[in-house]
Amino acid sequence: MRILLTGCYGMLGRELAQALAPLGTLAAYDRQGLNLASPDRIVACVREFRPHVIVNAAAWTEVDRAEEEEALAHRVNAIAPGILAEEAARLGARIVHYSTDYVFDGTKPGPYEEADTPNPVNAYGRTKLAGERAVQAACARHLIFRTSWLYASHGRNFLLTMLERLQRAGELRIVDDQVGAPTWSREVATATLRVLEDGMQDAGEPEPAGIFNVAASGSTSWFDYASAIAESLAAHDIDVRARRVPVTAAEYGSRTRRPPNSVFKLAKAERLLNLESRPWQHSVNACVEETLKRQRR
Repeated sequence: MRILLTGCYGMLGRELAQALAPLGTLAAYDRQGLNLASPDRIVACVREFRPHVIVNAAAWTEVDRAEEEEALAHRVNAIAPGILAEEAARLGARIVHYSTDYVFDGTKPGPYEEADTPNPVNAYGRTKLAGERAVQAACARHLIFRTSWLYASHGRNFLLTMLERLQRAGELRIVDDQVGAPTWSREVATATLRVLEDGMQDAGEPEPAGIFNVAASGSTSWFDYASAIAESLAAHDIDVRARRVPVTAAEYGSRTRRPPNSVFKLAKAERLLNLESRPWQHSVNACVEETLKRQRR
C-alpha cells in the first residue's frame, strides 16, 4: 500500500507517520515539502506518488489567528482537502481527513452525533466544516474523523502547557464551563491504522465511508482536565505549586468564541469501524508518564 501523509510533523501527523509506516510505502510531507496553501504543489505530489490512500493530517489550527486570516485558513482547511479528495478520486484512492468538534456551536445538551446539524461559531470551525463538505463532494471513498481536544507528548497543546505551568508558583485561571473529551493523538493514529488494516484484510466486505466521531470516551471541563494532570504529576512525586482557579469562558476573556459542549457520541465508530475508545483519564495519565520519562532522559 502506498500512503501519502500530509502534516507529518504536527501533533497528529507525527503519531500517524509512526503508526502507518508498517502498512507499506509512506510518503510523509511536512509544510515545507507540501504546503497546502499551494494547489499546484498538492496536485504534483499526489500525481507523482500515486498513493492508494491519502491521509490528510495537515490543517490550520490557530483558532484565534483564523479570525484575522480566515481566507488563508480557508485555503488550508477547505480548498486543499477538496483538491486532495479530487486527486484521490481521480486515482481511485481512499482519503482519510480529520475534522473537529468546532463544526458545532456547542449548545446541544447532550453528546453530538455525526448527523447533528453543524453550526460553527468561529472562523476555524467554518473552514473545517467547508473542508468536510469539499472532501465529501469530491471523493466517495472518504473517511472523515471528527476529534476533539487533541494533545500529545510533543508540539504545543494544553497538556504540555499545564505540565510546565503547574510546577511553577502562581495562579492559573482555567475555564470550567466548557466540556469535552481530551483525546491523545496517538489514539486517533491507532484508530486510523486499524481501519486501514481492516480495509486491506476484508477485500470482500463493503468499505465504510462517511463521517465518524473518533475521540476518548467520557467528558470533563478544562479545569478538571488540568486537575487530572496535576494529580498525575503528584503521582510521580512532582510538586504541584500553582494554584488553580476555575473561571467561566467569559471571565477568561478569549477573543474567539468556542463551543461550550464538545462531547461526542462514539457509537457509530464503535459499530461500523470496530473501534474502542478508552476513557480520557487513562490516556492522559499514559501521556503524562511518557512525557516525564522523555524529559528525564
